[in-house]
Amino acid sequence: MASFVDRVVLHLRAGHGGHGCVSVHREKFKPLGGPDGGNGGDGGDIVLVADPQITTLLSYHRGPHRSSGNGGPGMGDHRQGHQGEPLELPVPVGTVVQTPEGETLADLDEPGMRFIAAPGGRGGLGNAALATTKRKAPGFALLGTPGWEGDVVIELKTVADVALVGYPSAGKSSLIAALSAARPKIADYPFTTLHPNLGVVEAGAVRFTVADVPGLIEGASEGKGLGLEFLRHVERCSALLHVLDCATLEPGRDPLSDLDVILGELAAYPVPEGQTPLLDRPQLVALNKIDVPDARDLAELVRPSLEERGYRVFEISAVSREGLRELSYALGELVEADRAARLAAAEIKPRIVLRPTPVDAQDFTVTVEGGTEPLYRVRGVKPERWVAQTDFANDEAVGYLADRLAKLGVEEALFEAGAVPGSAVMIGDDSGVVFDWEPTLTSAAELITSPRGTDARLDGERRATRAERRERYHERMDAKADAREELQREREAGLWREQADADAERDAGGRAARAGVDPDRDEETE
Repeated sequence: MASFVDRVVLHLRAGHGGHGCVSVHREKFKPLGGPDGGNGGDGGDIVLVADPQITTLLSYHRGPHRSSGNGGPGMGDHRQGHQGEPLELPVPVGTVVQTPEGETLADLDEPGMRFIAAPGGRGGLGNAALATTKRKAPGFALLGTPGWEGDVVIELKTVADVALVGYPSAGKSSLIAALSAARPKIADYPFTTLHPNLGVVEAGAVRFTVADVPGLIEGASEGKGLGLEFLRHVERCSALLHVLDCATLEPGRDPLSDLDVILGELAAYPVPEGQTPLLDRPQLVALNKIDVPDARDLAELVRPSLEERGYRVFEISAVSREGLRELSYALGELVEADRAARLAAAEIKPRIVLRPTPVDAQDFTVTVEGGTEPLYRVRGVKPERWVAQTDFANDEAVGYLADRLAKLGVEEALFEAGAVPGSAVMIGDDSGVVFDWEPTLTSAAELITSPRGTDARLDGERRATRAERRERYHERMDAKADAREELQREREAGLWREQADADAERDAGGRAARAGVDPDRDEETE
């Protein structure tokens, strides 16, 4: 089972905000005492805290899923919902927080630094908080927004003053055990050290930290062996100590070739922007295992070549402790000089200046997507939060959302983008809400949906001449005369039919009298 973990993917879920409450105060003789719905509580944040007492990310490797408390809903009688319980996650000093895509979010390289990795949701307002002089008794409340949910990568980069670099089994673990009180695992096979070991060394009045990191082989900068697992922990060290094995039995290896390979891998490793390249940092060389007779002879043979390259060389033995005192004092001098240089070059941290939001700051953007049937997408923190807070089953809440969007300027921006009534508008990402947009009409000017700078009422319009107006006038007069004539003909036709009916009735009455029959009876009279 792993005992040291330096990279973990955390699955975080911050607490959701509580919903606001819709309530009306009621008591005897006061049936409508006004709105008294309380606000919902905010969801809890998830915070990463740099803790010097923590040395590994093992606990998060075993339990990567973490969540904070939800906020409580508001209640009547102006009772607010409870705040969600925040969650603090202690991490080692030197932890880097990144997105899954590799973007750095925070570098917790000092004790006590805090970073909100997952902010909690915001609680919704109750109807008491939404009441105004024009809306005295709101029949709706705002919903709580969901907390942030996603993945972050935390990666530990050891914070030490000196890094011991060298081939596997070069004696680095034995050396750190001899210099400090650290007790790393020591064995005679490669890659015994699988994770960094830290030890505190005291050299006179100087106290510094030494890191024994996994061994380095050719191609480590490309990920071979423990490669990046090693180089990640060298980034933050002030000085490097090359530990060269003078008693190796492997064919084709010697201290000079080992050093060339190590230097090549250090040069190929890209350090983060703003940090000193690895080869530009102070370096010492330690020829180890001189307690072996052949190793001492080899160390005396290669020492002049190393000094010609400009290195300060120490012949040491982690077993007999020969040369360790001089080496520790030399390392202390490098660390002390580096600390003094950093202190002299350190810039005063700028003050945190709180500036108000600019008046012309853009709170949202409108983009046009699609072809024949365009989709107008609105993105912005405020519009997306307002949509998440709206209860779409309540018409009054939907109207309140429309008023807020119009006041923010969303409708004007849609007009400028070319939207017309009935256009599809989406607020947020693909999981957002889609509307069939109908603009809010507050004046006759808003009925004009042409782009800004144009007026559809002026397109294709010209003033008629006097002759054209006279012709149109005569056409109207002729049409009215024709209508009057048609009406007169219909009236005359109607009078003619009435006269014909009267004549026919009179003729029928005369024939009946001559025949002795009463025209008003169906039977003959005697």
